[in-house]
Amino acid sequence: MRRAALSIAVASSCSFAFSGTMAKYLADGGLSPMESVWVRMAGSALLLLGVLALVRPGALRIPRSRLPFFVVYAVVAVAGVQALYFAAITRLPVGVTLLIEYTSPVLVVLWVRFVRRVRLPRAAYLGAVVAAVGLAVVVEVWAGLALDPLGLLLAFAAAACCAGYFLLSDGFGDDIDPLGLIGWGLFGAAVALVPLSRPWDIPWRAFTRTADAGGGLALPVWAATLWLIVIATVAAYVLGVIAIRRLSAAVGSTVATLEVIIGAVVAWVLAGEALGIFQIAGGLVVLAGAYLAQRATGDLPQAAVETPEPARAG
Repeated sequence: MRRAALSIAVASSCSFAFSGTMAKYLADGGLSPMESVWVRMAGSALLLLGVLALVRPGALRIPRSRLPFFVVYAVVAVAGVQALYFAAITRLPVGVTLLIEYTSPVLVVLWVRFVRRVRLPRAAYLGAVVAAVGLAVVVEVWAGLALDPLGLLLAFAAAACCAGYFLLSDGFGDDIDPLGLIGWGLFGAAVALVPLSRPWDIPWRAFTRTADAGGGLALPVWAATLWLIVIATVAAYVLGVIAIRRLSAAVGSTVATLEVIIGAVVAWVLAGEALGIFQIAGGLVVLAGAYLAQRATGDLPQAAVETPEPARAG
């Protein structure tokens, strides 16, 4: 059972890893970051909700008392993560953005310690320090931040929302169907992003063009969009939530850091974004720190790390 859950988590990471590079194809085709993320959210919501309505309609039921949870999940765990990530990769390499975003396991540890007020093993703090040192190497602090400051801010904000994704995904009860949560979360994210993305202004002719993400491989924009929706969103989210429910947020978020490695390789092959020696070395240190921190948290009793069930409205 655990081996199967780990395989599902790895498959989810592989699927998510394509999102940044596919977004670059959309950008080359003429879409802005917010337009791209709205197309991703809206298309994925229509696909998943349509399939569920046909084969599993019961999954779409939302208990009225859980509506606040659904809203927070849609805004923070879906819209926040994706919008901030898409904005960040316009200023930073995909691999670097993913490295920063996946400091989220450390943020989960900090939440457990300072918000949940749970005493943690020393290894958790050691992991946080190691991850911080690794990040300092990635951004080359000795050079006065060699990377775009706004891009870094967006990436760190994405990391905070990503931590919320792991905690929220581990915190809903049996009264919520995971597939329904994802479908309505994607739909809610698309609605929340309307004021920023202004879908009525999207240049729809862009989907008939051929684009290049920077690595010399041309793809039709519609094909990159389809991959982004079906593989990098619907499949990735479904597999990810299923894995987290079986493994817990601590283990699930640690396995999810594989997206950093896979995403960097995909960006190198398709977008020509080769990481420098400091990014590679610092990235390995970041991942090691995240692993140490989450391994220590994973050794705690489950009740200590679970997100409390949202308050019922009546």
